[in-house]
Amino acid sequence: MKKIELNKRNSLKIDNDLYYYNFNNLDSNNVSVFYETEIRFIQFHFCLDGNLSFEYNNGAYSFPLQKDNSILLFNPSTNLPVNVKMGGKSKLVSLLISIEKFHSLFSETSDSIPFLSKENIDKKYYKESKLSPFIITILTQMLNEKISDNVRKLYLKGKAFELLSLYFNVSKEMDIEQCPFLADDKNVIKIKRVKEIIVKRMAEPPTLKELAEEVEISLKNLKEGFKQVYGNTVFGFLFDYKMNIASHMLSSKNYNVNEVAHHLGYSTASHFITAFKNKFGTTPKKYLASN
Repeated sequence: MKKIELNKRNSLKIDNDLYYYNFNNLDSNNVSVFYETEIRFIQFHFCLDGNLSFEYNNGAYSFPLQKDNSILLFNPSTNLPVNVKMGGKSKLVSLLISIEKFHSLFSETSDSIPFLSKENIDKKYYKESKLSPFIITILTQMLNEKISDNVRKLYLKGKAFELLSLYFNVSKEMDIEQCPFLADDKNVIKIKRVKEIIVKRMAEPPTLKELAEEVEISLKNLKEGFKQVYGNTVFGFLFDYKMNIASHMLSSKNYNVNEVAHHLGYSTASHFITAFKNKFGTTPKKYLASN
């Protein structure tokens, strides 16, 4: 199996105790990646395309990772050198950060991060999670960057910290016990179902009245409940979701502005351009040029 060698473009120390890696297997055949680490480093691995397999302890343990998913690994008692089998047409972005540096970034909020709690600080930790559109956008920008070497570390450092802040962002979904309005679990299920519907049918979303009827909830409870669960109105949430999908599609370089506008359900490209500029302060064309 062909091995990808480390170089200054795919592996970089971007700050003290913070390392960045990116690997893009353009071939249809499997390739491997291997590099040493230290026990004190937390590993974040993000799969943007294809499929990956992380092998540990001479192959005794294997963690598969599919597109748009991530794994977090930390073991304070055993070194975990990174040994990855990358399937054809697969993309991997990784961050390694020392536990000391990570703790200094989140020390004031460490109680909200499970493996930094006092009872877990010396225990191994593993977490697999689905990537949000926001995180996918940042990872795509990091993977596709064409920044000159003199400012590349600064750019990637900023993106790395942005990535970590979103990864550990406390969910806006309310604790049911703290929200009397949502004490009825059936209401919570219905409101989450509304989110699933508008995401799935984002190009032609139902009206609020149609959504309320479809999930069998009152219009008043839908409006108030959705905002309490997701911190935004139904269509405010959908707008943010669509704009982040747009930035991801544009950053991939696989779609033009008209194709993105059509995918998101805009009747004309000009309507999409106006919406994109309202969200990001720049046009899709300028955004493409900067990425």
